Amino acid sequence: MPDGTRIIRYPFESAPEPGGVIEVADGVFWIRMPLPMALDHVNLYALDDGDSWTLIDTGFGSRKSRALLTSVFEGPLAGKPVGRVLVTHHHPDHVGLAGWLQSAHGAELLMSRTAWLMARMLQLDEQPTPNTETLAFWQAAGMEPEILAQRANERPFNFADCVDPLPLGYSRIDEGDLLTMGGRQWRARLGSGHAPDHVTLWSESDELVIGGDQLLPSISPNIGVYATEPEADPVADWMDSCKRLKPFATAEQLVLPGHKLPFYGLPTRLDQLLENHVSALDRLEAHLTEPKSAGECFLPIFKRQVSGGEYGLALVESMAHCVHLWHQDRAIRQISDDGVWLWQAKG
Repeated sequence: MPDGTRIIRYPFESAPEPGGVIEVADGVFWIRMPLPMALDHVNLYALDDGDSWTLIDTGFGSRKSRALLTSVFEGPLAGKPVGRVLVTHHHPDHVGLAGWLQSAHGAELLMSRTAWLMARMLQLDEQPTPNTETLAFWQAAGMEPEILAQRANERPFNFADCVDPLPLGYSRIDEGDLLTMGGRQWRARLGSGHAPDHVTLWSESDELVIGGDQLLPSISPNIGVYATEPEADPVADWMDSCKRLKPFATAEQLVLPGHKLPFYGLPTRLDQLLENHVSALDRLEAHLTEPKSAGECFLPIFKRQVSGGEYGLALVESMAHCVHLWHQDRAIRQISDDGVWLWQAKG
């Protein structure tokens, strides 16, 4: 007979409509905000604190998002103020409206220290065209020459384009902190790999977990190496986080993720998230019989070629897997005459 504890279940068949909410647990409301990209939404959660709300994550900073979130708080959430906004990690679809909620609504901002520093630094670091370090990194990663030439003269992705200015000051969340929100006690546990010091929240009052992008169903979050830290090993950070969080996971917990649908079956999902990268690394190692750039390694990692709007994310994730094999002494690297890192399995 199949093991029922190994099944991932989705108690909600669909997400709330724009401007609407779904109550997923007593005093916990699910909001979905649109995103202008392939992953076209982000999940927010409003926790009822009695005379105010704690909002988990925010969506992009844009007029459309501000209007939509305003309609939610003036409509289905009964006009109570936002007292606190807790941001799980620094990525713009999660922190975009945090500054507006602070400045316009007087909300207290809660984040991990690394997440706040990253978000504030990146929001201030506006670039009209890619800087020389980024161009050199893309070259080293093996970006296709025509794509590199095109991007060299284009405005790159800037946090300032979709993250509202963050006022000075926030409240720090650290590993093991206990927070009271929505009539529950929540234990903060930090993950990494997708984003440094990513906050996950585990209810000590009932079987609820707020997972952000650290605990997603059906998709794996992007894990990339960037010019800011070109020899980082976020794949190792990710795998270590999955292992560290697993002892706290039970099949009965309802996980509220940053994308897709709430789900049951967290122990199984953590195994899957770990195995996804173990298998990808094995395929990559087998692929590297001859020296190849990270840009030539999409097929073994993703099981498909990648182009268009996903190309940049695929490149940094491919680079992350190559760097991980190098750190694990499973691959060597050499720099080509034209400044491209070439990776080859040691076996």
